[in-house]
Amino acid sequence: MTETSDTQSAATEAPGASSGSPLQRLMRYIPLIAPLLLWSVPCWILLHTGQHWPLPVALTGTALFALGLIGMPLAMVRGHGRRQQDGAAIVGDTLLGSIWVLFTWSVLLGVLLRLTLAVADVGDGQDRARIVTWAVLSVTAVLLGWGYAEARRVPRVRRLDVQLPRLGAGLDGTRVVLITDTHYGPLDRARWSARVCDTVNTLDADLVCHTGDIADGTAERRRTQAAPLGTVKATHARVYVTGNHEYYSEAQGWVDLMDELGWEPLRNRHVLLERGGDTLVVAGVDDVTAESSGLAGHRAHLDGALQGADTDLPVLLLAHQPKFIDRAAAHGIDLQLSGHTHGGQIWPFHHLVRLDQPSVAGLSHHGARTLLYTSRGTGFWGPPFRVFAPSEITLLVLRSPQQSTPS
Repeated sequence: MTETSDTQSAATEAPGASSGSPLQRLMRYIPLIAPLLLWSVPCWILLHTGQHWPLPVALTGTALFALGLIGMPLAMVRGHGRRQQDGAAIVGDTLLGSIWVLFTWSVLLGVLLRLTLAVADVGDGQDRARIVTWAVLSVTAVLLGWGYAEARRVPRVRRLDVQLPRLGAGLDGTRVVLITDTHYGPLDRARWSARVCDTVNTLDADLVCHTGDIADGTAERRRTQAAPLGTVKATHARVYVTGNHEYYSEAQGWVDLMDELGWEPLRNRHVLLERGGDTLVVAGVDDVTAESSGLAGHRAHLDGALQGADTDLPVLLLAHQPKFIDRAAAHGIDLQLSGHTHGGQIWPFHHLVRLDQPSVAGLSHHGARTLLYTSRGTGFWGPPFRVFAPSEITLLVLRSPQQSTPS
């Protein structure tokens, strides 16, 4: 692997980068109304729509919902605000994930099942209402149990072949492993981290990439969980770019730690992967939120990342957020690797993610020749649940049209 370009550049990037996306504008109001909706809607549907529960049951249930409405935001603030209390974060995150699942299925299953029971003329109004309540609670419990197991397990390996028209025959079969969004955080996942790295080491990678959001918390605080990354093996290089969460937690500390662990931070620079007489440009940019962080020299600058690279060579770009693909396509990048979306993490949150990102998961085509692969992420953020959005370790085998023999 040959290093070729410098790290920073003062040039500005594509216009319009500072304008807020629809999701970002919506997010300004969500903290005000979301907790009320999340807790009050299931409370009303499950307790007060004809069930006629005994008074102690109705009062206890209502009190629990009210306690959640008050306690969840307080725990989230104490856990993720200035105090950074891990215990509070675990409580707040778990409540958030739980009530999201309960809210979703209270609305979807509750309405559909009630209509079905009415059409089928099953029982009276009270019977139907109580059936709905128990059905929603049962489905929610199953999904949360399954979702917790999905979040905590070592991700399955997702393998796919990706043909790049400009890839030289010597690079055919190049094995690129992608991990991203590990989100080491309040729940200690040092053993999980070691098992993930062990899995990566079974894949015989030429190149291992981490596209950001290593952790929630500073490098000093999460060092133990991140340390196994130093054991990852690759024939040519291990490369890393920052995600938005690094910029909530002293990003430069994470850049320095990854460098210490033997990874090459691609901060608006590139390296060359040479194999079989052919060359691939492996470039990386800071996250698109970097410039607004106020950290000197941190910004997403693609021109700087490609400075000095032969324009006839294929380019593999690491950029944390899929929405960077517009700039990548404009520059004729061959393949962009991203994370950030978690595949939505807890269904049906992926519909909200689509308001902000052009891709939620998988391989997609953009512009004349640019491909984007969006990983569902290796870890999880916040709520320790993954529902219909499994985590992944991705093995991409690069293929040249000049040679298609498997290797």
